[in-house]
This record gives sequence, structure tokens and C-alpha cells, in this order.
Amino acid sequence: MQHIAKILIIFGLVIAGIGLLLLLFRNSDIPFLGKLPGDILIQKKNFTFYFPVGTSIVLSILLTLIFYLFSKR
Repeated sequence: MQHIAKILIIFGLVIAGIGLLLLLFRNSDIPFLGKLPGDILIQKKNFTFYFPVGTSIVLSILLTLIFYLFSKR
């Protein structure tokens, strides 16, 4: 049970770190974030809908590779 607790704490810290980095660099325009082909953006008069499909796929692949490499220990 302690092993799962440690993993959850580490996972939470990683997510918090990523959130902090995104908060710090929000004005620096990360070149690929939110501008990939496949990202859906619909703008109307009083309505904006944004769904980052392409960005989600790329982040999913990167996280899968990272977790795969760390699990090979």
C-alpha cells in the first residue's frame, strides 16, 4: 500500500510542476502547444470552443514513452 502512495505523491508533484511551468511561461508562447493540426477552434460572436485533439495525442504519446522508460528499471 505504501508503494501506491509514493507513486501517487510523485505523480501529483509532477503534475504540479508542469502546471507551475505553464503558469510561469504563459506569455512566452510555447510553439506547439495548442496550434497543432487537429486542434479544434470554433469562434462565434459570444462563444469560443477549443478542443486540443492534436496536442492531447502528442502529450499522450510523450507521457506514455516517459512512463514506459521509467517502468523498465
